[in-house]
Amino acid sequence: MTVTLPTEQGELRGRAPELRTIDAVLAGADPPGPSLLLRGDPGTGKTALLDAAAARAGAAGMRVLRAAGAPFESGIRFSTLHQLLYATRDFAGQLPDDQRGALAHVLGRAGAREAEPLVLSTAVLALVAEVAAGRPLLLVVDDVQWIDAASATVLGFLARRVAGTHARFLAAVRSGAGGVFDETRLPERTVGPLSARAAAALLDAHHPGLPGVVRRRLLDDAAGNPLALLELPAVLTPRERSGQAAPPAFLPLGDRLEAAFAAGLAELPEPTRAVLLLAALDPDADVAMVRAADRPHADLRDLSPAKRAGLIRVVEGGRLEFRHPLIRAAVAQLATADERRHAHLAVARTLGPAVAATPAGCRGTAPERRARHLADAATGPDEVVARALDEVAQAAWTGGRGGRPRGGAAGAVSALVRASELSDRPGQRSRRLVEAAFLANVTGQLDRVPQLLNDAGQTPHTATGLVFAATAHLLTNGSGDVDAAHRLLARALDDLDGTPGDGWDAYGVLYALLFVCVYSGRPGPWELLRAALTRFDPRAVTALQLCYDAYADPVGTAGPLRQRLSTAFEDLSSDPAPWQFIPLTYAAVELDALAAYRHLCHRVIDRERDGGIVTVVIAGLLMLSVDSIAHGQWDEAERLAEEALEIARADGYHLLEGQLRCRLALIGAYRGDATRTRMLTDEVTRWAAPRGVGLTQALAWQARAVAALGRRDYEDAYVQAARIDGPGHPSLGVPGRWMVLDTVDAAVHIGHLDEARAHVDAARQAGLADVSSRTALLTAGAAAIAAPDDDAERLYAAALALPCADQWPFEQARIRLAYGEWLRRTRDTTSARLQLRDALESLDRLGAQPWADRARNELRAAGVATVGSGPAALTPQERQIATLAATGLTNKQIGERLFLSHRTVGAHLHRAFPKLGITSRAALAGALDSRAGTSAPAL
Repeated sequence: MTVTLPTEQGELRGRAPELRTIDAVLAGADPPGPSLLLRGDPGTGKTALLDAAAARAGAAGMRVLRAAGAPFESGIRFSTLHQLLYATRDFAGQLPDDQRGALAHVLGRAGAREAEPLVLSTAVLALVAEVAAGRPLLLVVDDVQWIDAASATVLGFLARRVAGTHARFLAAVRSGAGGVFDETRLPERTVGPLSARAAAALLDAHHPGLPGVVRRRLLDDAAGNPLALLELPAVLTPRERSGQAAPPAFLPLGDRLEAAFAAGLAELPEPTRAVLLLAALDPDADVAMVRAADRPHADLRDLSPAKRAGLIRVVEGGRLEFRHPLIRAAVAQLATADERRHAHLAVARTLGPAVAATPAGCRGTAPERRARHLADAATGPDEVVARALDEVAQAAWTGGRGGRPRGGAAGAVSALVRASELSDRPGQRSRRLVEAAFLANVTGQLDRVPQLLNDAGQTPHTATGLVFAATAHLLTNGSGDVDAAHRLLARALDDLDGTPGDGWDAYGVLYALLFVCVYSGRPGPWELLRAALTRFDPRAVTALQLCYDAYADPVGTAGPLRQRLSTAFEDLSSDPAPWQFIPLTYAAVELDALAAYRHLCHRVIDRERDGGIVTVVIAGLLMLSVDSIAHGQWDEAERLAEEALEIARADGYHLLEGQLRCRLALIGAYRGDATRTRMLTDEVTRWAAPRGVGLTQALAWQARAVAALGRRDYEDAYVQAARIDGPGHPSLGVPGRWMVLDTVDAAVHIGHLDEARAHVDAARQAGLADVSSRTALLTAGAAAIAAPDDDAERLYAAALALPCADQWPFEQARIRLAYGEWLRRTRDTTSARLQLRDALESLDRLGAQPWADRARNELRAAGVATVGSGPAALTPQERQIATLAATGLTNKQIGERLFLSHRTVGAHLHRAFPKLGITSRAALAGALDSRAGTSAPAL
């Protein structure tokens, strides 16, 4: 009998593959066959999968019988079998006498004798076949590791023989549990941890609105375990959940998590628990460390019981690895405070000055690990240990000689807070808390900054300059008040008079000031930075000076800027500090030169993802996105910007959030998605205008100007562009240096030829073409568009012949399009067709729909028949998303299936609608069906 499953089913997050396997079992497909054993760690969702299977079977009209093992019944023979079959006792009366008699004992009839195993097993199979004869049957057995041995034997026999019946068999067992079912050789499906994306979706669905740093910590500790994702947030205090306080090193486990991850620990021998505690307290523990730290009467062989239980294993390099992070927490939670303290001291003794190296694969350095263990063991003030923690935090900010600490800069905040608790003088305590506040600003812990500064108080030794810098960072990143931040940083620089050292204060103030300079869009902060840089050794502030020059002096009057930038990147260490890396990255983007250094950007971003400096991750992704936009890689640019936006939104970095929305708006403008561009620019303008965030406002105007050009509203394009740089007054600022072509294009189309030509002349005199090959192409293209007919052909040809022109495909295609239009207007139809064909090919490939449509129209006017854009113009991902949306799925459901954010799904649909010639989701199915056979656009 074939079971037809319903087409609409509720699905568990991240378990689509497992559910497909279950569907195959219910449908009788081979593989896997009519029986399946789910195997997985505690809390991975085996029971939820069995529940889903039972629901699917019930919806398909199947009868469902369930049983579950329990420790207290494991000693009662046939208890699980009785639980499973008791509801079928009426069917037993239809069996032959001998089989009915064999079942009597199992079904609980008083005085019945236990049958021989084979006789009983055969009788159970006959009963199941009888029950399934009239209606398909699903047998579900959970927690197989706890069922009694007698039931296990019969159920194993049954599971191997249901193929001849209309019954199906599903069971779930805990990984590492021995028993009869290990010998049945049933088809198995391992239920592993959720993928990172599915785990994040589950956490967000049940605990929405968690700050980014808290969310990341929970995701790390849960390691994809669904039970942990659901339970861990509940163990946090309100201040910890809100991000105002750091959670403890080991999150306390509630009853369910302790039952899942501490199971069997108490039964281990005492020496084994002692060795496990040493390993649990040091994430970089290895065999050599444990052997050195172990008590005299213990031995590394004491780990054997824990290894056999699957709690821990030895991996490459001798490192010790727990099966799940929460087993570490369980080990620490079951130990007493004295046991933990003595274990910390024992580990610290092994990591003293005699330690020459850190084991391969370990992230923490020996001095850092030793400092943390001594700090955790300390019971009172200890300035020696506090100074050691200072060095840990300094390494997180500067890179340090020993490399970055475990936990990165986010962990360094906790190290400084602990150092403040160990300080023996108020001034030292205050300084360390101020440093912690500064680091909290850039590590996704903005909510902690006010409390840390408040706790620091004011002493004669308080780092006042760094207090101003930390406050300025908070104002800039959080509320976007760049004017107040500027005033604070001016005071901070005054506070540094006479002490222009190279520590936290100096670089902290300069780094904060650089952000204010970039995003305020006003000359005042730049002048303050210029003056400040003169007070330092030029070699110590190379990156900051280069960033200043790239914004304020991009034509290189201070020297060959691009060569200096290349040298600075070459001189970077393999582990650059953020105050070195970020300014160089910003400088490279402003000079259109980041492409050569993308590999370094990716490396630093990956380094900082795991508990590092969040602002480096967001800003790095932003810069990569800007570079991808310029090089016509718009899908990649959108992906990078969306990823950065998710982080910025979660961590409260509103300034960077506005920047990212502007970049997404610009991509939308290039693609002709006017609705999305308007929505995004309206959002950021409402936020940026009252705060005076000049760069964000200018980027919004740029996106609106490009969108207006795309829809041929040249009046509006001219107005928007003029808000950035007035006609005839082009600037070398940002984004003005990249808008000369937009301004001139709009001016020419509305008949302002004199203004267009004046704009080109001024751009040439300002040296705009010297900034980069991109600005050279833009300036040359603008000159050609604004030129009289006698000069136009020469200038167009010169622009398109520029070296590296093909690195900037959108600008090159726009100039080709304008050239083709001019050629057609001057009756050189043959040459026009060549330029227009090349332009159309590039614009279609880019997805620049408005300009591609314009090129098609020009080709038609030149006598070339073209095929309009249709579904073939959709990218593969747009087509996939449109197809799913046509079935009725929401953006959120589509995102879960394709592992995209619902905002990304919406953006793809916005671009697909105009390509399909529709305006609503309701028309998707018809548009896709009617054009299913349409070929790609062709000439």
